Amino acid sequence: MKRKILVSACLLGHKVRYDNGDVPCLDQRFLKWYEEGRMVHICPEVTGGLPTPRPDAQLVGDRVMTGAGADVTKEFDIGAQAALKLAQHHDVALVILKQDSPSCGTLFVYDGTFTDTKTEGEGRTTALLRRHGFKVFGEDQLDEIERELALIDAG
Repeated sequence: MKRKILVSACLLGHKVRYDNGDVPCLDQRFLKWYEEGRMVHICPEVTGGLPTPRPDAQLVGDRVMTGAGADVTKEFDIGAQAALKLAQHHDVALVILKQDSPSCGTLFVYDGTFTDTKTEGEGRTTALLRRHGFKVFGEDQLDEIERELALIDAG
């Protein structure tokens, strides 16, 4: 059996984003992995106890803050821990998370100024998963993911 992939729920079309939206990944490779039954999904923010919809949040230093100044770091950390447990439980091969998110960003996150400005960085869930040895990619890295899965499935 092919190993599982942990995926941000919004990439599968679940309406879990802060704005009650989704951002489905419609790339044929992604859809094929879904059809193969490989995907295990999570929204760390919702799992951490935040509602949908919810105020936009960004990384500000070592905290996660809403634009109104509420500290939601605890909820983000609870969600990150839940994602780690899920990844470990399913012995996932790799992880595909939503780019730019304060939870799931893999290469970039919003810079904490709430001005739509991105900066290099990673979300709290991504950082925790990587510290525990998981390879984490964004949905915009499908070429790399495809190569990685080919190696995993062959070996």
